[in-house]
Amino acid sequence: MLDIKILRADPQACAKLLAVKGFTLDVDRFLELENLRRVLQQETEHLQNERNQKSKAIGQAKAKGEDIAPLVAEVGDLGERLDQAKERFNMLQDELQGYLQAIPNTPDKSVPEGSTEDDNQEIRRWGNLPAFNFTPRDHVELTEGGSMDFEAAAKISGSRYVVLHGSLARLQRALTQFMLDTHVHKHGYQEVYVPYIVNADSLYGTGQLPKFADDQFRIAGETETYLIPTAEVPVTNIYRDSIVAADELPIKHVCHSPCFRSEAGAHGRDTRGMIRQHQFEKVEMVQLVQPEQSWQAFEELTDHAENILKALELPFRSVVLCGGDLGFSATKTIDLEVWLPGQDQYREVSSCSHFADFQARRMQARYRDPQTNKPALLHTLNGSGLAVGRTMIAVLENYQDGDGKVAVPDCLKPYMGGSSHIEL
Repeated sequence: MLDIKILRADPQACAKLLAVKGFTLDVDRFLELENLRRVLQQETEHLQNERNQKSKAIGQAKAKGEDIAPLVAEVGDLGERLDQAKERFNMLQDELQGYLQAIPNTPDKSVPEGSTEDDNQEIRRWGNLPAFNFTPRDHVELTEGGSMDFEAAAKISGSRYVVLHGSLARLQRALTQFMLDTHVHKHGYQEVYVPYIVNADSLYGTGQLPKFADDQFRIAGETETYLIPTAEVPVTNIYRDSIVAADELPIKHVCHSPCFRSEAGAHGRDTRGMIRQHQFEKVEMVQLVQPEQSWQAFEELTDHAENILKALELPFRSVVLCGGDLGFSATKTIDLEVWLPGQDQYREVSSCSHFADFQARRMQARYRDPQTNKPALLHTLNGSGLAVGRTMIAVLENYQDGDGKVAVPDCLKPYMGGSSHIEL
């Protein structure tokens, strides 16, 4: 959530920044709500003060033995008027809160303008594209023998699910273990295990609710709970309504989890293969840091995700998302796109995002500022390190040999029992 003080100070400046995201801030409506809030607040405070004075006068009159009946009647009338004023004020506060909840985070000034992913800007590229003496096949063609079974998954669950058999199931596990070990032992993250079902407050805290309710898998029942769309939600919410000591920072967590997304806005997109699934796995990095250290932390987190692709020797590029492609809660995002020779294009395998204090304000995730000894909002960041299924696809397509085998990247061989190849 945006800092309302910044909105009050210069709503037009906020509107200009939000326009980069393609969001139109209704400044007139905000000013209308703010003016009404001030009027109702002043009315409430005036009635409260008047009632206090009358109550004091009653005590003084009673001590003098004077008739207090007229004053008691006035206080009773003031009480009713005060209750009504409070009710109007609270209703207005709820309306203002709903208005603020719908406003996305403002983009950082370094975010390029643009409306779609076509306007994203490449900032670097790593690795050489593989050269084949045969026509490379995509992951669906490579696994048509049944090791990647979409028919069985459709029978069990429906479309956009997959069953992995044998060496592919092991390859997915190997990738997961390799990513976790790298982030823990080389990048200094603490591994955490979290629930895969969260309440509405958790999804609100990281910005998925209320705007993206249709993208979530809600669980039927009396309580409002959801399957997690990403480990970002439960991991970041560990620190909801908390104040951590400054010497505990930076907090760096890594978590492997399944992710569940309804893909409500992606009907008809990437229906072939494993690119866009309702259930998939990720290794997620989350950081909570002091504000003055957050941009350096963002660079480091992005580098940590890139290091996984470098270790796997998978060619990739890093792109800065334009305003129109930037997520609701993010102030800046860098996507890592891995090369898929079977598709002859780069595809996203990680999004690394900086949220500034947007999520922390919604969650009230704070630290005690050693300069003031007062609570202050943290800055939050996260990034996939990496999306496991899409990384597996990249390994299959980049390491295929044309004879139905796939070479195992050197860094994965210890996790694959020393095997140099897998058969599909």
